[in-house]
Amino acid sequence: MTDYRSVNALAETVIGLFKAEVARRQGPWRSLEAVEFATLGWVDWFNHRRLLEPIGFVPPAEAEATFYAELENLAAAA
Repeated sequence: MTDYRSVNALAETVIGLFKAEVARRQGPWRSLEAVEFATLGWVDWFNHRRLLEPIGFVPPAEAEATFYAELENLAAAA
């Protein structure tokens, strides 16, 4: 069963990070397109270049790819 309170708390944390790191720091925004490009850049950094200490100082996307590759190797070995 999913605990929606924890999912909501995680979403609020990520939104807060985005607001602090991008929305307030780089604004005021001149167009919706500028906000969209800034959002895309931040999400790319957040998933593909941010080094996350709890998972060994690797980006989250890399850790996820490694996890699924290891699952495939385990399934193939079984």
